[in-house]
Amino acid sequence: MKVFTLVFLSLFLTKNCNQKEKEEMKKATIEYQAISRGSYFNIQIQNEVLSVVRNRGEKAKSYQLAKEDFKELADLFVKIDLNQLENYKGPAEKRFYDGAAMANVRIVYEGKLYQSQTFDHDSPPVEIEAFVNKIVSFVKTENNDN
Repeated sequence: MKVFTLVFLSLFLTKNCNQKEKEEMKKATIEYQAISRGSYFNIQIQNEVLSVVRNRGEKAKSYQLAKEDFKELADLFVKIDLNQLENYKGPAEKRFYDGAAMANVRIVYEGKLYQSQTFDHDSPPVEIEAFVNKIVSFVKTENNDN
């Protein structure tokens, strides 16, 4: 009986944690932007909707995120220390000589803006690397579908 109770509570608590992460993520607006002389794109995620702008002056195209993708992103989101986001530095500096597009992440969460330092697109700070790579993967997947 103790084993059954332990298994039941573990499953229940896991489900509640996953739901809590999703709810935290729904309170946030996330924006990833990468800019260079010849390229521009902006990804915005709000409430399970992904909006993408590929060129300056272009209208955003919106897509509904799959539930499992949103859950993965929410799991990564809750691991970020938003108060430290501005202190994270990218591992490379190719953007200084046009070797890479300049990128940054902005998160509006509970009415407060958190913003990263500028880093090389495709080379985010280690502390947010998985989160940024997941966001960018949505656009790469969306791009392959068209």
